[in-house]
Amino acid sequence: MRLLTHNMLSSNIKGVSNGFPLRIEAEKVLQKQVDFNSDFLRNMFPKIEWKALVDAAAALGYAELPEAAAAAAAMLDSEEFLRRFHHALLELHLEEGALVCPETGRRFPVNKGIPNMLLHEDEV
Repeated sequence: MRLLTHNMLSSNIKGVSNGFPLRIEAEKVLQKQVDFNSDFLRNMFPKIEWKALVDAAAALGYAELPEAAAAAAAMLDSEEFLRRFHHALLELHLEEGALVCPETGRRFPVNKGIPNMLLHEDEV
């Protein structure tokens, strides 16, 4: 699962008001090369919840992103920054582990890079 996907997922358990961002518990992380596209990155930047991306990247062992979204936005013309953003967003993959609801602590397993976000009957 790419961090781009992680940035869009939230816990939809009944009664949960704050299901985003899901905390990552990584057991296996892969790096998969993806073609670099600076225009895509610049267009995606405003849609990304920056703090969630920085925290998720750190959970996968990558700490090369600026903490503040404003600092990152100021660097959108820097190819070096865009390449770090690209790596975090598209090339880091959570292969095995879990996503954890910040409110309930419910663990959603990730197997072979696929998060299982199915809810139990009592959670719907």
